[in-house]
Amino acid sequence: MSGLHERHLAVSPAWLALYYRHPLELTHGEGRHVWDADGNRYLDFFGGILTTMTAHALPEVTKAVAEQAGRIIHSSTLYLNRPMVEMAERIATLSGIPDARVFFTTSGTEANDTALLLATAYRRSNQILAMRNSYHGRSFSTVSITGNQAWSPTSLSPLQTLYVHGGVRSRGPYAELSDERFIQACVADLEDLLGHTRNPAALIAEPIQGVGGFTSPPDGLFAAFREVLGRHGVLWISDEVQTGWGRTGDHFWGWQAHAEHGPPDILTFAKGIGNGMSVGGVVARAEVMNCLDANSISTFGGSPITMAASLANLSYLLEHDLQGNARRVGGLLIERLRGIAAASPAVREVRGRGLMIGIELVRPGTDEADPEAAAAVLEAARAGGLLIGKGGGHSTSVIRIAPPLTLTVAEAEEGAAILADALHAAG
Repeated sequence: MSGLHERHLAVSPAWLALYYRHPLELTHGEGRHVWDADGNRYLDFFGGILTTMTAHALPEVTKAVAEQAGRIIHSSTLYLNRPMVEMAERIATLSGIPDARVFFTTSGTEANDTALLLATAYRRSNQILAMRNSYHGRSFSTVSITGNQAWSPTSLSPLQTLYVHGGVRSRGPYAELSDERFIQACVADLEDLLGHTRNPAALIAEPIQGVGGFTSPPDGLFAAFREVLGRHGVLWISDEVQTGWGRTGDHFWGWQAHAEHGPPDILTFAKGIGNGMSVGGVVARAEVMNCLDANSISTFGGSPITMAASLANLSYLLEHDLQGNARRVGGLLIERLRGIAAASPAVREVRGRGLMIGIELVRPGTDEADPEAAAAVLEAARAGGLLIGKGGGHSTSVIRIAPPLTLTVAEAEEGAAILADALHAAG
């Protein structure tokens, strides 16, 4: 055990997890690569949990941060903040939400917490509909709407949460149905649930479940849900913390795969937009955003330095069509991984969209999740020079792959080759 690891254990909570038997200290990065304290170089296929969205040490972002730091780092929302206003204007336009208002936070957890505050105040209800297998953050309110029990440590909550089918396509009671019948069954389940509740405030859903193992419903499910929710006056919150900004390749926002009835009432975002800076936020139409009848501020949300980073990062993403790159390179990578998986009895499914790909591992010959195999693949990939993540339902048996959106074809091939060796080595 390293000295730094021992010091970490002496002062950190026992539940603050670290990857690997011998945890890594990452010291610097460039492009799609990072280096550890021992000088080892790794191809990064996880980006600090989908947060280094464009590239490590992206010159445009580091320059913007340095220049802003030389002027003023912090002011709070009590003063006019030009970078924050400029970023809000761009996000309001990109969101697709009419008459949009934007509130910045410091994380996805805080963004979802704010969305819950808005929805419950607007609807005068503490009932929330959420998806089974979901994850929405680590605060007291967001763990209470998290459907993945491995990440929800308490049943105590200010909210009454009811869970809906549909977030996981290939498991559960509707897995064997066609996509059309799957959607019909999930809508019938939602209709039935609404018939047994008083006045739900909102349905919150990730278009692709992140911590849950990159699972997703068929396209159109949330459009069908939206039609039902609209009849009951229930709001739709789209949690885009992991799916936003073009990562799925096909769409800029995950909700756009379900766009028949228009955008969500509330959209939350975080992670990648700051390229490592602490940025999150909420977008909602003015009627919903302005429903609060008490004062509020944000001390750190929308700070000049994080907004300068986000503006530079967003400009780079749009100017270099990183959504298109995610679609092209992600499509090649997922097909390459499916070819590799065909030779591995431990792989149940390779799924995903763009540069958001999951490999679900099971005990060969069964549908039983195999978290030990996932841990072994994680270790073997590291030994081969590749950093990946893991997640999944009630056991972490899904390998999560989410590289920076500037990933090249050559790097995708390199990572796939390392993963092939890791899967072979793990069993």
